[in-house]
Amino acid sequence: MALNNIDGIENGVQEIQVNKQSGKSSRMLFIAKWWLLFVNIACCAVGTIGGPLLLRLYFLHGGTRKWIPGWLQTVGFPIHLIPIAVLYSRRTPGVKFMASPKLLLCAAVIGVFGGLDNFMYSLGLSYLPVSTSSLLLATQLAFTAFFSFIIARQKFTPFSINAVVLMTLGAIMLGLRSNGDRPQGVTSAEYMLGFILTIAAAGLLGFILPVTEVTYAKATKSITYSIVLQFQFCTALFSTIFCSIGMLINKDFQAIPREASQFGLGQQKYYFLLASSALVWQLMFLGIMGTIFCTNSLFAGIMNATLLPLTQVAGVIVFKEKFTGEKGMALTLSIWGFASYFYGAYRDNKKQTHKEPEDK
Repeated sequence: MALNNIDGIENGVQEIQVNKQSGKSSRMLFIAKWWLLFVNIACCAVGTIGGPLLLRLYFLHGGTRKWIPGWLQTVGFPIHLIPIAVLYSRRTPGVKFMASPKLLLCAAVIGVFGGLDNFMYSLGLSYLPVSTSSLLLATQLAFTAFFSFIIARQKFTPFSINAVVLMTLGAIMLGLRSNGDRPQGVTSAEYMLGFILTIAAAGLLGFILPVTEVTYAKATKSITYSIVLQFQFCTALFSTIFCSIGMLINKDFQAIPREASQFGLGQQKYYFLLASSALVWQLMFLGIMGTIFCTNSLFAGIMNATLLPLTQVAGVIVFKEKFTGEKGMALTLSIWGFASYFYGAYRDNKKQTHKEPEDK
């Protein structure tokens, strides 16, 4: 559960020049780890909050294609080449830079599952309001906790248990008044399909996170931050290939110009929406992978669940959705749960930092 539970994290921090000298004190390393974690959380927040809003905007103003939204979530993967190139130019002598073929093969398999997850989530969102979709997606925390215990042998502490319970209560609170929010033009059958697809997407995401953690931990060499970027690049590449095949079969590529000309906000804004969606979603996935690198899959799941109520707040502001008392309580419980887990991780990492000089 501590921040340094993944072998090789010190080398990863060194690669981004947070701690180049091995003689740095453990306190400096401790601060560097937390700064790296904060950067990844910020990236994840931008994507988790902005991504669903952009996709919902696509559907509200005339977007009807089923594969394009899922494709947009990973098609921006070439952007990872920029930080990879920067890190390569500043690589630390003696530290292996390139990921192993076995690790990239695992990334490819995870990418295929990720492409399926993106498709199910996007199709579910086409039938649901942002608030309801966020509520259902929050169940991924329970799936992540379950699969982390089974696959990653993740140990639970009073702080992590408290966080899971609080966020589960928040999800239940949000569900108290989920009836009657079916969007105009959506049938009861489509609405139910949206429920099923979103829950399935949450379950698959809850499976992908601990699998990624185990893949990191069982790598034949230390996982550095540059390798995390390469891993995410390969994952997004194969997710994009998966969705591209679906688009080819469904003839979505040919439909883009026609859909752009009929888009409610105009043709230029249509293409701007697609481009910004691709960028925002990549920030989210990069943030998730980086968070798993710094901590573990359960923390990544808790962080993602914490941001979902904030997505609802953004939906209230952007789409004029009602912000009920239940949503306010859910937001409070989610922040409380995240603070509980974050404080527990901070305490454990601080204790381990103080033990390091004694061990030497």
